[in-house]
Amino acid sequence: MKRIALFLATNLAVILVLSVVLNILMTVFGVEFGNYQGLLLFAAVFGFGGAFISLWMSKWMAKHSTGAQVIERPRNETERWLVETVAAQARKAGIKMPEVAVYQSPEPNAFATGASKNNSLVAVSSGLLQSMNKDEVEAVLAHEVSHVANGDMVTLTLIQGVVNTFVIFLARVVAGFINNALRGGGQQGGRQGIGGGFAYYGIVIVLEILFGILASIIVMYFSRQREYRADAGAANLVGAHKMISALQRLAGGRDSQLNSSMAAFGIKGKRAKSELFLSHPPIEKRIAALRGGGQ
Repeated sequence: MKRIALFLATNLAVILVLSVVLNILMTVFGVEFGNYQGLLLFAAVFGFGGAFISLWMSKWMAKHSTGAQVIERPRNETERWLVETVAAQARKAGIKMPEVAVYQSPEPNAFATGASKNNSLVAVSSGLLQSMNKDEVEAVLAHEVSHVANGDMVTLTLIQGVVNTFVIFLARVVAGFINNALRGGGQQGGRQGIGGGFAYYGIVIVLEILFGILASIIVMYFSRQREYRADAGAANLVGAHKMISALQRLAGGRDSQLNSSMAAFGIKGKRAKSELFLSHPPIEKRIAALRGGGQ
């Protein structure tokens, strides 16, 4: 519960800061309620801007949040094998060699991130190396290399940018109508709320939270689809039996312990009360898809 409360509080703080900054800029540039083109432009700048900044910083954030150590010069046989395996898979997938890293965690997990196919990072946990055999680790690496080859980081960023844009835009349009209705259809100008601008800002923040929850369902759907594609990509690179074995190994144990910003990038996701909010499909469905049972 504490982790969920912290996640919600962090997102609320981000939404609040962005809302205040956007409303100030709208005031400075004279974007009024009813000027939908201007509002949409501002929403797109903020929606895509935030998503692409996150993408650009993704490798740095991943390294610092997990403590991942990039293998510059292999220090042992395991590190040498990791680098050689990723290099061979990258060549086969037609991408530039990703950075390869190991981070200390008892949890079996791995992730891929980076700004592009040719600027990426593949990292595995120490727990994964200890709990899986070489065939299973090879499959996990192939899964992450497939994410990179499929351009999943950029695709998810574009989707996030689109939904961010419409969350920002629709929240302000709807808030403007609610504001005017409550004021009896009086003075136009969505920023002039009941009792001043603070009421309007409050409506916007509440709507952004509600629309943000709905938008997350869309983002999570696309995230689940990319996991199926990465599993299939791994099966093509190393064989379906290896990928199935790796997923079966991951099926046990706790949820992903990666933090909220990194959880969607791990090979193993977190549980949720509804599949609509899952970033990863249930492992049994991923195994069924690899066996030809569909999604």
